[in-house]
Amino acid sequence: MSQEIIQNLVQVLNQNQEQAPRPLALHLAIQTMTFTSSLSALANLNAVSQNWKAGDQPNQAQLLKEISATDPQLFAAAVQAEVQGRVQQFAAGVSKLNDATREKAQSPLACVFEEGSTKLLHAPGDGPPVIMIPSLINRAYILDLGPKNSLVRSLAKSGLDVYLVDWDTPGGQEKSFCIDDYIDRLERIRDIVTERAGQSPMLAGYCMGGLLALALVARAPDRIAKLALLATPWDFSEMPRPGIQHLQNSMPWLRSLIDVTNVLPVDVLQAMFAGIDPCATARKFRQFSAMASDSATARAFVQLEDWLNDGVPLSGPVAIECLQDWYIDNVTGKGIWHTAGSVVDPKRFTLPAWVIVPENDVIVPPDTALPLGNLLPNAEVSQLSSGHIGMIAGGRAKRQLYDPLAAWLLKAS
Repeated sequence: MSQEIIQNLVQVLNQNQEQAPRPLALHLAIQTMTFTSSLSALANLNAVSQNWKAGDQPNQAQLLKEISATDPQLFAAAVQAEVQGRVQQFAAGVSKLNDATREKAQSPLACVFEEGSTKLLHAPGDGPPVIMIPSLINRAYILDLGPKNSLVRSLAKSGLDVYLVDWDTPGGQEKSFCIDDYIDRLERIRDIVTERAGQSPMLAGYCMGGLLALALVARAPDRIAKLALLATPWDFSEMPRPGIQHLQNSMPWLRSLIDVTNVLPVDVLQAMFAGIDPCATARKFRQFSAMASDSATARAFVQLEDWLNDGVPLSGPVAIECLQDWYIDNVTGKGIWHTAGSVVDPKRFTLPAWVIVPENDVIVPPDTALPLGNLLPNAEVSQLSSGHIGMIAGGRAKRQLYDPLAAWLLKAS
């Protein structure tokens, strides 16, 4: 790899960007290894040395024919230029994010309850109450991202009385919390909302928040009116097996880290997500570098990236339960997940439910979420043409999710 390319990568790291994809060093290392391997393979490019992927084999003869007809020095120079260009585009994208003008923040939602690091935020409406439960991993404001992409405010505008659980960063007491401790807190939130509204609330859980919602229902099914599950995993045996095997091999190290820090740090979580598609961050920042800074697409990119980079750690016990019990042991899919001594068994929940599954979800693959539609006796199932985050905050979110979800929640059971 040329000195200039290395200098570009080092420059991005040394700029100490406040707003940059986390962990930045990992994303730079992935690109370094990718480009180094490409340039190394280039030096040995011939028909004998290549191990072709099965999907590439039909094109093998044509590719080899084109390569053999190309001047090796020109071809090498073209590859080198492409590598250089990609590094420069990524660096430009990171700098552009760091320097971007942020839009004025929305007026904050009123806080009506606070316990430890958890707040209950309120977007009032005249209709029935619904509690929005986000994941413990990312910030709750993905559900209230901006004026044009706030699921919370859209539901409130439709007439629903909306409450958003904001878990925030685990504080002193939460660092020792297990999942049942968070469900205990949700029980108190359910009771507060019930008293304020004079009726049982509905629940809408997003991703891991859907699992928390299911556990809350399991404790008192008759105290929840309806249940919406958005991109909620259940059968973890449908997760990609190489990733699960890698996680299993990493558990001794992760347990040791948690023993020292009491949490699973943000950058470790971000690195795990990056492992799903290691080159995705580089691709999207190269694309961002070419966007007009004042375009709606660029503004949405900045808004979403700021949220992604604003992650929170997981308490140690919760992290172990999620990684070992859910992902590796699949206690949910096997029907042996317990809360407060009782099995979380969706087959027993007769309340109206809606299972909403994004078809292009790589974080919660559809086959991990769809089984809930078969288990819940009174469930509807919908698959949306979107991804895990696009479903909530994308340009089509209002049409695909916000309006239909409001109509379903408002519909008489």
